Amino acid sequence: MGDTKRFVYWVRRLSEIAMICWLVLLWMVDLAVATTIKGPQFLIPIIGAGGIVAVFLRRRYRVEGFTILLACSFGASVLIGATDFPGVPGMAESGAVLLLTIGVLRHVEPLRKAVVLTIAAMVVLMFSGGGRDYVNSGLAFSFTLFFAWAVAAGIGAYLRFLAERRTEAVHSVRRAERLELARELHDLVAHHITGIVVQAQAARTVAEMKPEAVVPALDAIANAGAEALTSMRRLVTVLRAEDEAARTPGTSLGDLRLLTERFSESGPGVAFEIGYGIDDQTLPPEVMTTLHRVLQESLTNVRRHAPGTGWVEADLRLVDRGVRLRVRNFGSAADPRVSRLGGGFGLVGMAERVEALGGRLYAGPNPEGAWEVTADFPL
Repeated sequence: MGDTKRFVYWVRRLSEIAMICWLVLLWMVDLAVATTIKGPQFLIPIIGAGGIVAVFLRRRYRVEGFTILLACSFGASVLIGATDFPGVPGMAESGAVLLLTIGVLRHVEPLRKAVVLTIAAMVVLMFSGGGRDYVNSGLAFSFTLFFAWAVAAGIGAYLRFLAERRTEAVHSVRRAERLELARELHDLVAHHITGIVVQAQAARTVAEMKPEAVVPALDAIANAGAEALTSMRRLVTVLRAEDEAARTPGTSLGDLRLLTERFSESGPGVAFEIGYGIDDQTLPPEVMTTLHRVLQESLTNVRRHAPGTGWVEADLRLVDRGVRLRVRNFGSAADPRVSRLGGGFGLVGMAERVEALGGRLYAGPNPEGAWEVTADFPL
């Protein structure tokens, strides 16, 4: 799996190098053209070199580099257009403007600012095509650059749409999670309080016959009350946290391990393994939250529908383009009532949450005869 991560890393690095090399080739063409045209055309290779630097540093100085490049390009167009020496638009300069336009429209916030910068790029490109009129062909240059700008703007807008759709899907998952937690809050409180009442009644009965057994019963009541308060505090924290998913319970690998350990204390043993290369920084908060929910629901189904289970195996591993959580229980036949996703609201809810993040959920018997829940999430 480490080889896959290295492969993806080098593909990205090679793509970056190829893009810079393409701009350098365009810059060499600009340099050759500048040597054959008199006048201020010598400025074009200089601006093109600045555009290459702006592309290289775009992740750190995206808006600053883009703004400076547009200002220099516009100034060169004004200067060349005011002289008697016509010129041509710089190829490296225009290529850098187009590449930065895609990134600006994709990343810059707010959207209004990104749109203003994108329109400014169109004006600068059109002015460079019309202002640097070489042999009266400025109209052709302007049309070509406008078409290239439209393509770049379309790509940037589409990438922004995908990012915003993913963000909305994440928010929907969080809202659905809070609604589910709100519904579960009543059940949780009722469960713990019922246990406390039963233990209190038992302690009262035992006190009349065996007074020395009252103290352990009171300790059990106190522990049950503390556990109820802790569980309610966690649920209320999740419900109140609007945009702090990274700080809510159930969003770290430690929470996943704690969940399996608590299940093992009162049910069949759980062997939980986390694969190489996975840590709290590897997984986005929304994926971690959904992983916690899927693991919790899977273990709950084991306890509810397969009480005779001997042991449970759970593992979290990186796969080709994402992460996979798999939960299997052995030693008990599968319950046919939950053999389909439509067999229970828990499985349906898990499937909806996984699919909202672009993932896929499978629940059913595997060839080894164990009941298996598998959730795949893209990264």
